[in-house]
Formats: sequence, structure tokens, C-alpha cells
Amino acid sequence: MKNKSVLELADVKLILAAAEAEAVKNGWGVAIAVVDDGGNMLGFSRLDNVAPVSAHIAASKAHTSAMGCRESGVYEKVINDGRVSFLSAPAINGMLEGGVPVMKDGQCIGAVGVSGVKSNEDAQIAKAGIAALSL
Repeated sequence: MKNKSVLELADVKLILAAAEAEAVKNGWGVAIAVVDDGGNMLGFSRLDNVAPVSAHIAASKAHTSAMGCRESGVYEKVINDGRVSFLSAPAINGMLEGGVPVMKDGQCIGAVGVSGVKSNEDAQIAKAGIAALSL
């Protein structure tokens, strides 16, 4: 039987704080979602003046990233490259860049999803949050 790390509350708080700091440093208003490896919400933050829909998009990006153990932007690229049938994939709907998995010892232990600015900036914020864990 294998052992697997899990995100604890302190980890989630650290991710959110670092992601928020990256967003504030750049003047970006975003929603940030942190989920476990099953895509279940562990923590969330929505900065001021962010569209309500960004909350849903951030959570969906995080869920998609966790379920696939890869960045959600991979799915966006697949679709943009012509495989539009992938839009019918079950249980995932955040197929836009901005969801990033949290990987430890080669295993996905969760993900961070961000929405509110350009997709590559969303991903930058998510990665800044994850980097705070020093994995």
C-alpha cells in the first residue's frame, strides 16, 4: 500500500495567501480556489471587485486540474487544436488555462484554480500560491 501526502488547512492558507499576494502585487482582481485531489473545495478567496462568475470558473478550473492531474490549460489546447468532442468529457467543465495541480512525490494532492484576469496570468497566480509550499 502506498502513502500519499494531503493538503492540510495550514497548506491551504499558505497557498491562498501567496496567490493573493501575487494578484495584489500585479493589481489583479481574481477568485482563487484550492481543492483536494478529488476536486473538493478546501479553500477559497475572492478579491474585491471581481465578477461573481469568476468564483465558479476558478473552482471549475481547480476541479478539472485535480481530476486530470495536469494543468487545465492542456484541455483548452486540445479543444483549440480541433478536438471539440472533448467538450463532452464527463465531470469536468473548467477546461481553460488557470488550473494548476499541486504535485508531491509524483502524485497529485490537489489543485489551485484562478479566474479574473488573462488565462496565463491566472496560471501565474496559481503557481505562485503552490510555490509557497516549497515542494
